[in-house]
Amino acid sequence: MTTSFYDLDIPALCGEPISMADFRDKVVLIANTASECGFTPQYEGLQYLWSHYGKSGLVVLGVPSNDFGQQEPGTASEIQASCSRNYGVSFPMAAKSTVKGAEATPLFRWLAAEGGILSRPRWNFYKYIVSREGKLLNWFTPLTAPDSGRFKSCVMRAVMDR
Repeated sequence: MTTSFYDLDIPALCGEPISMADFRDKVVLIANTASECGFTPQYEGLQYLWSHYGKSGLVVLGVPSNDFGQQEPGTASEIQASCSRNYGVSFPMAAKSTVKGAEATPLFRWLAAEGGILSRPRWNFYKYIVSREGKLLNWFTPLTAPDSGRFKSCVMRAVMDR
C-alpha cells in the first residue's frame, strides 16, 4: 500500500496522468462521479467550489466510474462533453476508473484505507477532502450535497487552515 497521498496518480480523462504530487500544499476534493445518476446535478456544486475557491488552494478532482448502476457508460469524449455542456465542468477529471473492491484504482484504495470501511463508496458522488498535508480530513456520502452548509463549512475550514 502506498503510504503517501502524494505518491499516487490516476489517468486523466483526456491527456497526461494526474499526479497527486502536483497538488502538494492544496486542499483536494475528490468525488467519484457518473453522468446518468440522480446525484449528477452535484457537478454544479463541485464546479461552484472549484470556481470560487480554486485560487485559495482548492482542487476539485472528478473520477468518473461505472461501478454503480452502470451510470457512466460513455467514452472519455462523451463524459467530457456531457460534463462541460450540462454543468460547465472545468475542474480536472480522471479517466473512468474502478472505485470499489479489489480492482479499485490506487487512489480509492488509499482513501478506503485512510477513511475505514464506511468511507468506501457504495454509490456515485462520494466526496473526500484531503488536507494540504495529504491527509484525509473527511468524507461524505452522496446524500450530502456540495452546496450544503455542512459540506461547504468543512471545505472552507480546510482551505483557510494554513
